[in-house]
Amino acid sequence: MHDPHSSDILIIGSGAAGLTAALNLADQFRVTVLAKGGLNEGSTAWAQGGIAAVLEPGDTFESHIEDTMIAGAGLNDRATVEFVVENAPAAIARLEELGVPFNHEGEGGAGALHLTREGGHSHRRIAHVADATGWAVQVALQNAAEAHPNIRLVPDMVAIDLATGKHEQRYSGSGHVWGVYAVNRQTGRVELFTARATILATGGAGRTYLFSTAPRGATGDGIAMAWRAGARVSNMEMMQFHPTCLYNLDVKNFLITEAVRGEGGHLLLPDTGYRFMPDFDPRAELAPRDIVARAIDHEIKRLGLDYVHLDISHMGPAFIHEHFPNIQEKLSGLGIDMTTQPIPVVPAQHYTCGGVIVDLDGRTDLPGLYAAGECTESGLHGANRLASNSLLECFVFGEACARHIAEHWDDLPPVPVIRPWDESRVTDSDEEVVIKQNWTEIRRFMWNYVGIVRTTKRLERAQHRIKMMNEEVGDYYGHFRVTPDLIELRNLLQTAELIVRSALHRKESRGLHYTLDYPDMLPEAIDTVLVP
Repeated sequence: MHDPHSSDILIIGSGAAGLTAALNLADQFRVTVLAKGGLNEGSTAWAQGGIAAVLEPGDTFESHIEDTMIAGAGLNDRATVEFVVENAPAAIARLEELGVPFNHEGEGGAGALHLTREGGHSHRRIAHVADATGWAVQVALQNAAEAHPNIRLVPDMVAIDLATGKHEQRYSGSGHVWGVYAVNRQTGRVELFTARATILATGGAGRTYLFSTAPRGATGDGIAMAWRAGARVSNMEMMQFHPTCLYNLDVKNFLITEAVRGEGGHLLLPDTGYRFMPDFDPRAELAPRDIVARAIDHEIKRLGLDYVHLDISHMGPAFIHEHFPNIQEKLSGLGIDMTTQPIPVVPAQHYTCGGVIVDLDGRTDLPGLYAAGECTESGLHGANRLASNSLLECFVFGEACARHIAEHWDDLPPVPVIRPWDESRVTDSDEEVVIKQNWTEIRRFMWNYVGIVRTTKRLERAQHRIKMMNEEVGDYYGHFRVTPDLIELRNLLQTAELIVRSALHRKESRGLHYTLDYPDMLPEAIDTVLVP
């Protein structure tokens, strides 16, 4: 009888990267896709901006490559940037075939794609679906996946650890990855999913920080699991902070898209209405995100503010309603009329530029393990991600993983017998307060000590706290039943440790890593690579 938990390919994550890979593999193979919560609860559905691609007459691949390299402060891998940029127009075309309703020019949307421009881009090259591109992409991919007979979508599975050679019945000690152990949220039991190839598409680690635009599940799970299994990670200090997250004590994580600045929005001081960005950069509001975020952070700290203002009311109600209908509706529900009033904004953690090292085929260091999207460090983003290159990376690398697996299927050995999860040590804990306390503490000290502007002393303080918490969480993990909250806490702590270690290792300021102790950029751009 066929084991429902065994498939040809296992994909952990149901966002753009995971579903793209699944759809590219399902005609040939049986694919299982695990989601940590609901299928559409990942970051993809939250993406407002769009997808960057060279589609406008006069724009060139070379220009998109240069813009990406400049934003990434030279830390990007040029071959990766070329690979992704050159595959971008085809990715947009495939999404259109899947039914993503991109905005078009002209009456009734009959003309060419409507392209918007965002910070750091030298041309209009952002294909979008109003201001809710990610949601439209998620819906199209999910509908296609749900309709495919060879794809099994399994929600509410919280991955604990990768199953490797050390979990084989006959211990081989190899680093080969055979699948994953995951907690079923409905039953609380640990289940084993096995496959000949596993793809990590688990997203980023934004919830390591107090203020983040990431969904609640972005706790660095894939990065932490791959690290524990023996894969290298790189550039974890490169955490992108989005300059403009809505400041509202009741509403967390609502992003005010880059395009509001791209289409003419101004950043102003709340009391005086002074437009401060030209003081920091000649590109003003269109400067790359790290520069804008640091400028806002500087003004907030200098003046003791809670927020600054983002104002696009001068563009008029019709323009605002056409370009930003979802943001306008959300804000008006909170009593802010963006056609007549400024929007209060603060920077917030937005994107994890570092992650598990992958090559152009999406392969990690571990045989049988591939990865795509925000959990990876592919060389595309370097020291700072250019706007709207993130969804793009998911499509290109989701497809690359699928292509390599299909082409090398016969080289992948069959799955050996893997031991089930050991439930013998299990007792329920009555100390859930430990998890809540530690979770809050991590997010607060990461925000204060490892945020937009860093110092060695602050980083060392964070490292000291992580060390103490590691002992506490390790002890707790060893004695009690694993729960989704405990798994996330363990991964958050591991990810925080990797971020701090990487930040202490980089003795310069480059891109998103800005330290007052080493304010200059070194002549050579070198990746921070951590080896388990």
